[in-house]
Amino acid sequence: MKNQLISIQNCPVCNSDQKTHFLSCTDYTVSKKNFELQQCSGCGFVYTSPRPQNSDLGAFYESDEYISHSNTKKGIVSRLYQAVRNRTLREKCEMINARQKKGALLDIGCGTGEFLNTMKLDGWNVRGIEPGERARAAAKSNYQLDVQPEEALKSIAPASMDVISMWHVLEHVPDLHGRIEELKSILKQDGLLIVAVPNRNSHDAQHYGKHWAAYDVPRHLWHFRPDDIRALFGPRGFEVKEILPMKFDSYYVSMLSEKYLTGSVNYFGAFRRGWISNSRAGKEAWSSQIYLLRKK
Repeated sequence: MKNQLISIQNCPVCNSDQKTHFLSCTDYTVSKKNFELQQCSGCGFVYTSPRPQNSDLGAFYESDEYISHSNTKKGIVSRLYQAVRNRTLREKCEMINARQKKGALLDIGCGTGEFLNTMKLDGWNVRGIEPGERARAAAKSNYQLDVQPEEALKSIAPASMDVISMWHVLEHVPDLHGRIEELKSILKQDGLLIVAVPNRNSHDAQHYGKHWAAYDVPRHLWHFRPDDIRALFGPRGFEVKEILPMKFDSYYVSMLSEKYLTGSVNYFGAFRRGWISNSRAGKEAWSSQIYLLRKK
């Protein structure tokens, strides 16, 4: 794991080069190193800087603790994650079917392929993009899915996708502007873009501060609020049509955050904090949120 880091000079949301220090966070999952979060002085967007070079980021995902890529069932937290995921997969499918006629679906950052497989079994024509070689191999082996490395995005035909989904992926993407242009190119004019990301405006984020698990440095490069999503996608031809909650995320993130804060998993405290976070969420302050976007 190389030590050379790069700094972000301009805010990707408003392009300001003025920033202030926001937080110092620890990578509890892999490296145990500290990383800094900066806040844009212009628009308030928060990002990880300095951060590993793009070519070095892959090393920070190589851990069985990174459940979405390893599919591990070791430990009670991982088993709870698996149980919740099995329930939410059907909910995601129903949410999409209620808003879009079945057709071609692309899942970017598909991990080990459980969501893609759910949609395939429901009658969608699916394909996936996954940069992690081990996760990609698992998706192919377990579900016989068409999953390709990230560079394959550039070969997808323009206006060919009815749905593009990115479940907790945008926060990992080094080039936000480039990715949005790719999404705009390959999504049909009446297509649906799904972007799910953690929300640093949530109660659990405010409560745990630097121990909030969804900062997940350095894998999470960007730390979004609802207004950041609107400001990022709006000038690039997209409109946020709906914001939906991911209600289970507050409990899972609180379990990890309790462990980071105290050194052990406080299940009662985590459940209580997750419940409080959801009860205070209102319309746009859930721990994680699903943004449904369409082309203008």
